[in-house]
Amino acid sequence: MILDFSLSQLVQKIQTSELDPTALVNLVYDRIEKFDQELNVYRSLVPREISIKRAQQIGKKISNGESVGQLAGLPVAIKDNISIEDPNLTTGCSSKILDGYHSPYDATVVKSLKEQDALVIGTTNMDEFAMGSSNENSSYGPTLNPWDSSRVPGGSSGGAAVAVATGMAVAALGSDTGGSVRQPASFCGITGFKPTYGALSRYGLVAYGSSLDQVGCLTRTAEDSAYLFDAIQGVDTKDSTSLAQRLDSYDGQIDLRSLKFCLPNEYLDSETASGDVLEATISLADWLGKQGATVEKKSLGFLDCLIPAYYVISFAEASSNLGRFDGIRYGVRRSSGSLDELYKKSRDSGFGIEVKRRIMLGTFVLSAGYYESYYGKANQIRTFIEKKIHALLAEFDFLIGPVSPGVPFEFGEKNDNPLAMYLEDIYSVLANFTRCPAISMPAGMSKEKLPIGFQLMSKPLDDHRLLKVCAEIQAKTDFHIPRPPLCFS
Repeated sequence: MILDFSLSQLVQKIQTSELDPTALVNLVYDRIEKFDQELNVYRSLVPREISIKRAQQIGKKISNGESVGQLAGLPVAIKDNISIEDPNLTTGCSSKILDGYHSPYDATVVKSLKEQDALVIGTTNMDEFAMGSSNENSSYGPTLNPWDSSRVPGGSSGGAAVAVATGMAVAALGSDTGGSVRQPASFCGITGFKPTYGALSRYGLVAYGSSLDQVGCLTRTAEDSAYLFDAIQGVDTKDSTSLAQRLDSYDGQIDLRSLKFCLPNEYLDSETASGDVLEATISLADWLGKQGATVEKKSLGFLDCLIPAYYVISFAEASSNLGRFDGIRYGVRRSSGSLDELYKKSRDSGFGIEVKRRIMLGTFVLSAGYYESYYGKANQIRTFIEKKIHALLAEFDFLIGPVSPGVPFEFGEKNDNPLAMYLEDIYSVLANFTRCPAISMPAGMSKEKLPIGFQLMSKPLDDHRLLKVCAEIQAKTDFHIPRPPLCFS
């Protein structure tokens, strides 16, 4: 099947005219027509005939002997919070307050995709303004998990993860503030990669938590993530947090026997993680040991304060970033007699419950009298944890563990308990908090035949080595091969 080929193989076949790019486009659109209505993946979509025309232009360049980009002819999906200049596509963050909004410019990562001749075909459903871990917070209904439609696909990049898992795109870009690329990748049985903070430009990414947000890659394999990441990374003068130089590829040989992995004892707590997740985590850690790698268990000692500090900082930054959505400059406007009433009515009708909750809590922790007690203290904790983790990753090559405490849960299961929902990020926020790269890879199936993810995290700027190690693991295992039976019968 065409979709079984890697991204690099697909591009090679297109470049050598072995594969007509229009055939790949038609295959993807056929799958969209077949599954999107049921799964609710796309928020906006480029019409098939326009994508075919763009694919034909790439084919014509190839037949004329002209050079094409590294992603030539690949249909790629984009999360609904990454700006795209296209009259057919909206950038609405799956929120009613931005309903019908069309971006006047491309995000830098989207511009890079287009420069590399990728076909940007649509924007995908998400938790509103990237606030959630289940994709239930979209103003336009949840995306369904293709492994079990009664369960969530993870969030906030749930739509992008499902697009890749079902073949409704060959790759996708999402955003990761506390695990929002890796957790849905884990829930959907694919690979999710969050780069070092600043390795991919944030210019054009609608901000949630500016010091935590990072554009990430959703693909079937680590090899594909490495290929996509390499094609779109680079220095961006429009983003002051962009790295000062492009990260070089890792050309060294990977020998698992020379690597040292740290598995935190706190990750093996049966009161936090489910039995299936613990079993898969320990099994893959043991497999690494059998390959000759050193796997050492060690207590970190600070994880109990990680989630509280993370949410104080992310809520505070969200409160500041979302202040621009006022019903005046863009988005929904609910007219009223006074300016204050216009603000209130526009925001009340435009924002969902979870967004309102986070704005209110963020405003509280930034308010006079509470700033130092909450936001100031949270940043002190962050600095402390960052130093500890960077020291740990000087001793170990990688920190490993679960991605999420459990398998995909049922819709509505955690809606009445926000704290339980926030704890879905307990293993994933550490990478964002410390600006480290991290990747989620499939690690097996639960007793209910639901995907389980395994996470690797490395020191900042070590992205290519992390990807190569993950690719080496996937080359020797088959956890990443199964596809959702609903879409691949």
